[in-house]
Amino acid sequence: MSTDMRGGVLVITHGVPLDGVIEQIGAAARAGVGAAWLPQILGHDALTALAVAGREVPGIKLGTAVVPTFPRHPIALAGQALTAQAAMGGRLTLGIGLSHRATVEGAYGYSYDRPLRHLREYLRALAPLLRGEPVALRGETLTAAGAVEVPGTTAPSLMLAALGPAMLRLAGEETDGTITQFTGPRTVADHVVPTITRAASRAGRPAPRVVVGVSVCVTHDPAARRALLGNIYSAVGTGGEPSYRAMLEREGVATAVDVAITGDEARVERELRRYADAGATEFMATLFGTEQENARSLELIASLG
Repeated sequence: MSTDMRGGVLVITHGVPLDGVIEQIGAAARAGVGAAWLPQILGHDALTALAVAGREVPGIKLGTAVVPTFPRHPIALAGQALTAQAAMGGRLTLGIGLSHRATVEGAYGYSYDRPLRHLREYLRALAPLLRGEPVALRGETLTAAGAVEVPGTTAPSLMLAALGPAMLRLAGEETDGTITQFTGPRTVADHVVPTITRAASRAGRPAPRVVVGVSVCVTHDPAARRALLGNIYSAVGTGGEPSYRAMLEREGVATAVDVAITGDEARVERELRRYADAGATEFMATLFGTEQENARSLELIASLG
C-alpha cells in the first residue's frame, strides 16, 4: 500500500443512538485508524456529534461527509463548524455538498435550481468566514454579510463532495479537495484526480486532497456480504441520484455493489491499493460486516496508515 493514502471510516449513524456513534469512533481510534467521518442525513447533527466525540475520543481526526448546504446559511454553518473545531482541538475536516434534488426539494422545500452557482457563492462566503474574515456577498442565490468570531481556534480543512467535471473544478478552485462516493478506481484515475488537480493548479492552490468513499468488508464469505450490500444499496443510482449513476457508468459497472471491496485481508488491501495508485490521498471505508468482520476490517485499515 502506498504510504501516501491514509485510511478512515464512515461511521454508521442510522438507527444508532449518540452513545453508539461515539463508541464507533472510539473503536476506530483504539484500533489505530486515522480518521472517522460522519454523514449528515435526516438524523444526528454531524457537527454536534463530532464536537461531543472530540471531547471524549482523543487523537483521531474527525470529519463530515457531508453537510448539505441548502438548509444552512454559511454564516450559521461557519459558527457551528468553528465551535466544533474548538471543541475537538483542531481535528475537523468540514465536508460539504449539495445533497440531491429529491432531498432538497422534497424534504426541505428549497429550489434546486442553479446548484453550481449556489455552491460557488456559498463557498465564497463560507471559506473566509471560517478564517475569521468578514464577508459582504450579495449574489444571485444568497446574501451573506458579517463575520463569525470563535476565539481560540483555526479554520478547519474545507472539502466539497464533487463527482461531475464542473463540481470537481469548483472543488479544486475553492477548497482543499473532494470527497467521493460510489466511485471506482478507474474513474478516480481518469476523471476525478486529473480534473480537480488541474483546477487547483490553475487557481494556485496546493495539490488537493481526494477522499474516496468505499464499502469494505474483510470476510471469509464475500458472496453473502455482497448480497447484503445489494439490498442496502438497491436504490443507488436508480432514484434521484443521477451523479452516482454517472460515476458507475464511467467505471463500467452496473451497481454500487460492483465497486465495494470484500474478501480476505490480501484481497481488500490489493483493491485499496488501486485507489492509491489512481491518486487518491485518503479512503473512507463504510463497514458492513459482522462485529468480528468489522474488527478485522478496522485492523487492516489501521495497518495501512
